[in-house]
Amino acid sequence: MSDTPLPASLAEIAEDFRSASNDLKLQLLLEFSDELPGLPERYAGHLDQLERVDECQSPLFLTVEVADGPSLEDRVVSLFFDAPAEAPTTRGFAGILHEGLDGLSAAEVLGVPDDAPMRFGLAEAVSPLRMRGMVAMLGRIKRQVRAKTAV
Repeated sequence: MSDTPLPASLAEIAEDFRSASNDLKLQLLLEFSDELPGLPERYAGHLDQLERVDECQSPLFLTVEVADGPSLEDRVVSLFFDAPAEAPTTRGFAGILHEGLDGLSAAEVLGVPDDAPMRFGLAEAVSPLRMRGMVAMLGRIKRQVRAKTAV
């Protein structure tokens, strides 16, 4: 694992998961699933405007908006996800990333290490295939931020 620190918001969530038993980790994941905000009206019913993350075992779509600003440090990132209610693990991963990254600057999001999902200690509680989905979500988020901040 890299030594790059996580943003404070994501580090706090990671610590909660790392210090929990596997049963509690699954409970926390369900809480994040329940707390994942729905899509705003401009995206509701328009999944063609979102990117599908094929590595996820359940259909998950996401998009990123980046506010204007003079530098990456000033440009705030907003995340939007769509995942079915019957996919609580996938929704939970999306909820963690939403809670931990939404509202950060583009520079902070781009600085999140690619191995961040492995720092939650979730590999003991969910399958490697599911962990691959969360890693892929983070990769798509960072790629979209890079694309939307390129000059």
